[in-house]
Amino acid sequence: MYQLLFTPITINTLEIKNRIAYPSLGLLYSYDGTLNDRYYEYFKEKAKGGAGLVTVGPVGIDIVGSGRIALSLASDDRIPDFAKLAQIIKNEGARTFVQLFHAGAYSYSMMTDGVQPIAPSAVYSNYSKQTPREMSLEDIEMVQKAFVDAALRVKEAGFDGVEIIASAGYLITQFLSPITNKRTDKYGGSFENRTRFPREVIEKVRQAVGKDFPISIRMAGNDFVPGSNTSKETPLFARVYEEAGVDIINVTGGWHEAKVPQLPMELPRAGYAYLAATIKKAVSVPVMASNRISSPDEAEKILRDSMADMVNLGRVLIADPYWPRKAMQGKVKLIRPCVGCNQGCTDTLFSGMPVGCILNARAGYEFERSIAKTSHPLKIMVVGAGPAGLEAAVRAKEAGYEVEIYEKEHEIGGQLEIAAAPPHKHELLEIIRYYKAMIEEYDIPVHLNTTVTMDLIRNSKPDHVIVATGAEPIMPPIKGIHQHHVYSAWDILRDNPKLGRNVAVIGGGAVGIETALFIANKGTLSPEALHFLMLFDAEPVERLKGFMTQGTSNVTIIEMLPAIGKDVGRSTKWIMKLELEKFGVNVITSARVTEITDKAVVFSKDNDFVTHEFDNVVIAVGSRSVNPLGNELHKAGISHTVIGDCKKIGKINDAIHEAFLAIANLQQAVKV
Repeated sequence: MYQLLFTPITINTLEIKNRIAYPSLGLLYSYDGTLNDRYYEYFKEKAKGGAGLVTVGPVGIDIVGSGRIALSLASDDRIPDFAKLAQIIKNEGARTFVQLFHAGAYSYSMMTDGVQPIAPSAVYSNYSKQTPREMSLEDIEMVQKAFVDAALRVKEAGFDGVEIIASAGYLITQFLSPITNKRTDKYGGSFENRTRFPREVIEKVRQAVGKDFPISIRMAGNDFVPGSNTSKETPLFARVYEEAGVDIINVTGGWHEAKVPQLPMELPRAGYAYLAATIKKAVSVPVMASNRISSPDEAEKILRDSMADMVNLGRVLIADPYWPRKAMQGKVKLIRPCVGCNQGCTDTLFSGMPVGCILNARAGYEFERSIAKTSHPLKIMVVGAGPAGLEAAVRAKEAGYEVEIYEKEHEIGGQLEIAAAPPHKHELLEIIRYYKAMIEEYDIPVHLNTTVTMDLIRNSKPDHVIVATGAEPIMPPIKGIHQHHVYSAWDILRDNPKLGRNVAVIGGGAVGIETALFIANKGTLSPEALHFLMLFDAEPVERLKGFMTQGTSNVTIIEMLPAIGKDVGRSTKWIMKLELEKFGVNVITSARVTEITDKAVVFSKDNDFVTHEFDNVVIAVGSRSVNPLGNELHKAGISHTVIGDCKKIGKINDAIHEAFLAIANLQQAVKV
């Protein structure tokens, strides 16, 4: 079915069984730079799932460039643990590389024992918020030697190849970029001088590891930083890398500080494959494509269209390590999706927490979380078919229990359809698709349009009840809130009613922001219309930009806190704020709404009362738990577990992990 995807490829002298690669991703499974069982089991799962190439990293080459938290191969004493990891991965049938990195100006002095970061030039970093020390020629030689020494340790540990990172805004890209390299010596100025550092690193590593040991380089296809390198210059860099001795070029997006989204739902699927295609046209060695390649169809198309020779599946393989195996077996519909939310991976990493996944409760917990086949099958009733109920039902069935799902609405999914309504959130519908496929695969009975009562429970006689009845929107006690022109955010996202010219959204959390953007997008150009108008030069580009962002409603967010987006993750908050700005959404903070009239909203701000006229008002101040069964089940002495929003309002991550653990704990309670 996916002929190209599962065709072997040879890198230097190394044969890889398919074109699927798991790329280097920071995981933070230790805080001392060392490997442990959590890493071992995580990478074992990636290899076991069928990926052809598994890359471990990023791995630091010295303390100044990576700090003491990141994995490191800065000394020989790390070799035995890496050798163990290499063997674990290879035992599962995958090939494995290690990615070596030096952050340069992106390094944090608080993680390097207070040592000032070093970089090509003393240019303030917008990412680390520090000014590095300009590297001397001795520093350059020392860092190059550190790359070589670490590469030799990679080889000694038994890995199949080594990768050098020249992307994300790290040290090598800092030498290449005119905005971070202000040197006047042989390492700065001209193209030849700016490429000298990476060229020498590659040449020295090649000389050290020998001609038959594969070398990869991960490069930015476009820095996406004003004044830095674009897709016009990067093919020239790729040629330098090829001439210096790399065997494969791994192409990704831009720097960490780029104001162009690199990973979330806003980036269309396979949105940066064009960068790989641009590089591929310039070189003869194989090229890898990256970023948001979610489905086997997309991966196969990239290979079939000769845009790349391999595809990186990073967060996709966190969500489902068995993506490759399922694709090869024709079980694509059973692949657990990565929805590009960033909540379980990037957001947690940026918060100094270990990487996981909102949809895969085992990701990062492979060493301790599992559900085994039970020897004590129970009859399980799941009440509520939102994310928590669906996950509990599927995992209970996998455990060998007899499971039935009961849902009061006409469709499964709970709040997911509402959550998927705002712009760029449609990927969340993939969660519903996945659970529908799993329910069909496992033949789990689903009773829709069914309100569960105690009588129904008594008649069904389950051994255990999973209560996952969800939540409902809060409508606060504001004078005038029940007028016909006032809606909840759920009403807007679910029913998409006709709205007036001026709309107020009360509440500036995640739901309020997403609802405001949903309304602001109404009446704007569709992607298809934009493509048509641009292709035929129908309108000036600047006017088209206006049509993209100027909808039929003017939107104002009114938030009582000093800032909006308190419950939005770090990796996506800046994107949402940027979109609010682009769509002209007005934001009023530190304002408490006191009354809604038929034509206005009254709120207090700065010890004064302000009245603004609006045609419609939307309430987005949160939700509250709905749990009509919990107390009754407790009083009746019926074994049950309450999970998800009906227990405590949370995110999808909370619901799904709690559901998984509910089944795991149930197994422990009945001794599996």
